[in-house]
Amino acid sequence: MPAKEQQNAKPSTYPQSPAFVIVRYNTSFNSTVEATLSTTPHANQPATMEIANAAPAITHGTTSTILCCLCATPIAPNPSNTCTSCLASTADVTRGISTEATLHQCRGCSRWHQDAGKWIGCELESRELMTLCLNNVSGLRKKKDGAGGRVRLVDAAWVWTEPHSMRLKIRLTIQREVVSGTILQQSFVVTFIVRNQQCIECQAAFRQGSWKSLVQVRQRVGHKRTFLYLEQLVLKHGAHRGRLGMGMDFYFPDKGKAARFISFLEDVVPMKVKSSKKLISTDDKSNVSNYKYTNLVEICTLCKDDLLFLPKKLARSIGNISRLVLVKNISNVISVIDPLTGQTGNIESDAYWREPFRPVITAARTRLTRFVVLGKDPVFLERNMSKKAVGKSQRSKLARITAAREADLGMNDSQMEECSHLGYLMKSGDVCVGYDLTEAQLVDDEAEELRTSGKLPDFVMVRKLYGGVASGESDAAKKRVFRLQRLDVKKGEENTRKKKKDAEMEDVDEEDFMQELEADKEMRTRVNIYKSDAAAKGNEDKDDGEDEDDQKITLDELLDNLVLDSKPDEAIEVDDDMETNQGAFISEGERAAKDKIGYVGRDEALHIVSKDTAVPVAGNVWGKEFMDKDGNFL
Repeated sequence: MPAKEQQNAKPSTYPQSPAFVIVRYNTSFNSTVEATLSTTPHANQPATMEIANAAPAITHGTTSTILCCLCATPIAPNPSNTCTSCLASTADVTRGISTEATLHQCRGCSRWHQDAGKWIGCELESRELMTLCLNNVSGLRKKKDGAGGRVRLVDAAWVWTEPHSMRLKIRLTIQREVVSGTILQQSFVVTFIVRNQQCIECQAAFRQGSWKSLVQVRQRVGHKRTFLYLEQLVLKHGAHRGRLGMGMDFYFPDKGKAARFISFLEDVVPMKVKSSKKLISTDDKSNVSNYKYTNLVEICTLCKDDLLFLPKKLARSIGNISRLVLVKNISNVISVIDPLTGQTGNIESDAYWREPFRPVITAARTRLTRFVVLGKDPVFLERNMSKKAVGKSQRSKLARITAAREADLGMNDSQMEECSHLGYLMKSGDVCVGYDLTEAQLVDDEAEELRTSGKLPDFVMVRKLYGGVASGESDAAKKRVFRLQRLDVKKGEENTRKKKKDAEMEDVDEEDFMQELEADKEMRTRVNIYKSDAAAKGNEDKDDGEDEDDQKITLDELLDNLVLDSKPDEAIEVDDDMETNQGAFISEGERAAKDKIGYVGRDEALHIVSKDTAVPVAGNVWGKEFMDKDGNFL
């Protein structure tokens, strides 16, 4: 190289010969780290350090542990290199999820507000109410992207609350990814405050003219026993739900609910309906009109225990039955029975409305006579080929009854004998009611001619009397072992004299209806009967082994709050509050168990914490339940 170029040449950045620096240091856990720093000159490469020997992990037996990056506690390796306590203190799994919410319930119909004006009926501790509660918890929706990470609901359980606290509590268990690959699980309690708010239907019930469809139920008779029976059918089948007002007129907010109610009436009573509509408003541009619909439902005038004299053509069409029959029961058809032979038949609703007819004697209290049974003899009928055969069971119920009027006892020795379909129920000394045709006046001319000529029986048995009614006790109604539920009926304004008279007539009709139920087992199967206070005190009549009466009411039919002959524990004193809430204590958790939902009982709920400590999920990975079919996170 020329001397001039050597003088102009710049000195090299790196030394010409390699140099190595070896560094040794000891850690606090007696682990030696040795590193070699290479300073070999390279034009485009910085200095590097090579680790000769490193031991960052601590081995205890066969388990390897690392130090927590925050508190230096030895822990098992995990993606976040943080212990559980530090994770729980630095990352809140429930962040962004509300722990209090508000639910609105209608006090009138006990329904819950869902959304957009929709109200649904839910029972306490039910799956439907749990769904409603979870939808009202903000921040519980699953998110694919967000600062808080993905949230997964693992479990939800009901927590016991005081019955009158207006609070609902659920315990939620969720999982959340706080750090990449690290999942924490935490349980916390969410409290729902129940507020009262009227639903749209209940609000309309307090406004005038808010109904859209009206169903008027009418029957042209002088009593209300049919309406009492219809009331029990409505209660049992829940046909009154959705109405705005009720009495003999049923108001509905729309035409569909009124149509369903009319369909129910067609299934339980013979009736005909007449419909009309009235235009309220109209919009010519949109061709939309607002109507109010009125439906007049007329029930047939025949009632249970009425005495009928059938037309000849109708009597032949139902098995050539006798023209003098009793109405056995009323449903969508009219069931009649021959009181002398026990032959039965059914009159269709259409057949009745084609040629309507009236009963010759109505089953009013003033038309019924009390008889005392003096004796009976069995009756064996010969087969009449021109008539419908009488069933074997019905033939065995026939008997020839010897009876006398109760008013004639001690006055004269007048006695009467007739066959009766109720003969198997009677025994000497029983009291029954029936029609005394020797002194009655029939409304049908042909039937009156037969009566005066002696071609009709002297009396017709209607039903047997039981309990205090048979013995003539004044408080017989209070000693009755069953009771009935009644509807909340709105009554119009009336003057005091008429109101008092109507109340007396209603009491008479109700007592007659209760006697009908008491003497007819088939009729009791169609309605709900409840235990009265007299049954709880043990005032029911004792049955003897020789009694063949299958129509008498028994305790087995009283399904509501049935109490057997068991004495209460005298050592335990129960106050009024415990008696009021006893049903709630007994039934708590039953509906949740039926729907397979967890339930925190009363004792455990008193010690439950509002938020548990977060714990990492075993494996720290999202399971398959967190992924869809394509393997993407939910």
